Amino acid sequence: MKAIFYVLALLVTIGAAYFSYDSLGKFKAQQEQKLATIDANKAKTKEGDDKNDELTKELAALDEANKKKDELEASIDTLKSKERTLVSDTKKVEATLEEQKVKFAQLEEIRAKAMETLKGVDVSLEDLPAEVVKMEEDKKAKTKALAEVQALVEAAQKNVEANQAEIARLGDRDASRNSRMRRNAMESVVTAVNEDWGFVIIGAGSNTGFTPQTKLLVKRDGRLIAEVQPSAIEPSQTIAEIDRETVAAGARIQPGDRVILANPATN
Repeated sequence: MKAIFYVLALLVTIGAAYFSYDSLGKFKAQQEQKLATIDANKAKTKEGDDKNDELTKELAALDEANKKKDELEASIDTLKSKERTLVSDTKKVEATLEEQKVKFAQLEEIRAKAMETLKGVDVSLEDLPAEVVKMEEDKKAKTKALAEVQALVEAAQKNVEANQAEIARLGDRDASRNSRMRRNAMESVVTAVNEDWGFVIIGAGSNTGFTPQTKLLVKRDGRLIAEVQPSAIEPSQTIAEIDRETVAAGARIQPGDRVILANPATN
């Protein structure tokens, strides 16, 4: 009977040891799984922080671009105001020029009448020298008045020409600013990607203003994916090399991704 009791006790001890060992193995497995989960959460947290930093930078860049756009629009409004002022001044000068022309015509009419009158005047020999002096003085006065009118006319014409040249210059500058603003707002699309050779094809080219020095940003859903640099530019498309150091972690450029200027055009 004691032998059976010992055997049973031994079996219980062995069973308890087996279950303890099995529980220890499960505990270690759970512990390892917990540590792996913590590490994965840390990696995800870091990735989220990196994405938040990228988003903050993008928002700052967008805010800066909006400020520059507002400055350009304010500058254009100022130029348009100056243009309106110059047009108004030009109209005033033209009106003054017309008035001077009328006065000049009146002086010419007076001079013609005076000459016609003198033709029929019967002057005695004694009065002739005095009459000649009088006529000379009258001629000098009229000549001086005519010269003054002509000087006014020439000055008015020069002023009109200068105003017209300034208006033309402001118009050209306005057109140039509008062109730069259109380039600042330019957005194209990636049409093809070659990961092996590290380049993309973009559906815009020299007709859009791209040059080998143009730096481009690739975005998807408002998030920066990578930067690319044009290497071959055609009128309607561009081949650009991928700057692999700028590619976002876990991201790959795909056809359909948006392309914008990294540095907007300035004045």
